[in-house]
Amino acid sequence: MDVSLTVWSLTILGLCALVAADFFIGGRKPHEVSLKEAGTWTAVWVALAGLFGLGLLVFGGGRPAGEFFAGFITEKSLSVDNLFVFVLIMAKFAVPAAYQQRVLMVGVLIALVLRAVFIGAGAAIVANFSWIFYFFGAFLVWTAWKLVQEARQGGGDAEEETYEENRFLRLVERRFPSTDRYHGTRLFVLENGRRLMTPMLVVMLAIGTTDVLFALDSIPAIFGLTQDPYIVFTANAFALMGLRQLYFLLGGLLRKLVHLSYGLSVILGFIGVKLVLHALHESGVPVPEISIPVSLGVICAVLAVTTVTSLRASAAQERAAESTAPAAPAAPERDGAGV
Repeated sequence: MDVSLTVWSLTILGLCALVAADFFIGGRKPHEVSLKEAGTWTAVWVALAGLFGLGLLVFGGGRPAGEFFAGFITEKSLSVDNLFVFVLIMAKFAVPAAYQQRVLMVGVLIALVLRAVFIGAGAAIVANFSWIFYFFGAFLVWTAWKLVQEARQGGGDAEEETYEENRFLRLVERRFPSTDRYHGTRLFVLENGRRLMTPMLVVMLAIGTTDVLFALDSIPAIFGLTQDPYIVFTANAFALMGLRQLYFLLGGLLRKLVHLSYGLSVILGFIGVKLVLHALHESGVPVPEISIPVSLGVICAVLAVTTVTSLRASAAQERAAESTAPAAPAAPERDGAGV
């Protein structure tokens, strides 16, 4: 898909306008986000992504639109896995409920900028070195296997995990001392003549930089669906920009998605195989390639099956826990004379 500089500029300006509207309408004033608000904004972002995909269908044709929807759904599903870590980060820094939406908004914007850098680098590599698809494919298959192993060992239980700060965050905290309490939404304060960071800035950096680790598998995954940098960027942008509302909407439901890691591993493994087949095809080997409609169908089917089996398994676990829970002691009988 040939995208001019003008279209790129208009797209970025449009995305910035949407982010500004999101901030001034729903995120300017710190408050606890209700399920109704989170659900409304989640629907808005999904609808905007759908409209953008339809625009691609009208002006670019079926293939770009199919690649966008496949990439958006894949990135959205992979971003749900990010939410488990976001929960840990919020607990680690004891972020007040009223400030969590501001933290997520800025953290996601940082993540989007960093992903744009990754996408630019990935597009340049893909355009000049076709053999990179072998590496991307092998990496995704290895990541899929690792996810399965972690799921079997119970590594996805967010309640038992703790968040460990990455090297960049530890460096920032050493070089720039911070206060030990929040000062509203302020990022810096003056104390005794010293300019100090607040925990608000630290946790925003934690959210944004931690997402880089997730980009290591999500970026190769979407390049397995499309090599168009415009579609890769916009699919990532729409998937990430609705992540803040999805965090509050899912809430406790995250703990019920017990099979999510298995579903993501199937998707990553599938895309890894697709990449290897594509690399072989580019090398002149007569192997079949997996089309975008097939990819989109597989991704949607895996997510649907994973969600259903997760909810059923969670319900069964809850029933088992209730049946084994000790019964409450009966209240002692009272003497009728004292009534």
